[in-house]
Amino acid sequence: MKESDLYPPLKQFLEGQGYEVKGEIQNCDVIAVRGDEEPVIVELKLSLNLNLLLQAVDRLALSPDVYVAVPVGVRSIKQQKKRITKLFRMLGLGLIVIDPDPSSIKVQVLLDPGEYKPRESKHRKKRLLGEFVKRVGDPNLGGISKKSGLMTAYRQQALAIAQYLIQQDSSKASDIAKALGNPKARDILYRNFYGWFDRVSRGIYQLSPKGEKEVKERQAQESVKLLDKTHQ
Repeated sequence: MKESDLYPPLKQFLEGQGYEVKGEIQNCDVIAVRGDEEPVIVELKLSLNLNLLLQAVDRLALSPDVYVAVPVGVRSIKQQKKRITKLFRMLGLGLIVIDPDPSSIKVQVLLDPGEYKPRESKHRKKRLLGEFVKRVGDPNLGGISKKSGLMTAYRQQALAIAQYLIQQDSSKASDIAKALGNPKARDILYRNFYGWFDRVSRGIYQLSPKGEKEVKERQAQESVKLLDKTHQ
């Protein structure tokens, strides 16, 4: 398939809406004009990429009605349609998919250009700032893989409880919460997300073998990092 294969069905589609359509005007793939309205500019491409987006954004200096048209079945749209349409909406661009097969010609407008007005998520914003405030220090390098085990505020609190149990052995959840000044300690012990704690009896917990192993490994890693900094 060539980009020019997309032109005939698109031209027919636009002419059906009363536009006069011409191709390759001043480096624009398609220009459609209807009365005194702003011209519609369409860039024809076989796939989505950064260069295409940059090119389409440049066209916004000529008209607010800029579309990108690609063949139906483009993999990136099939896999991430929602995220891609959101990106186009943010850029103020429209998106069209075309099936140029003569036996089933079809042009579908997935998104029209328009001003982007993001909907604020107060709940997500609250969670974001809450995690920022609760996290002690700055234990993670920005950009590291999540698979490497991010240090979250929750994990820091669980580590503090585990370290307390290493020193005190089995303890009442209420005593741990009071000693650490963390009212959520009981909930962390009960949920036992990391499998670090064993309940000995009602309200009393001790460190599990897994918890003892992983926490001591963590302490050893921190000691190595501290030594490295000392020698630098």
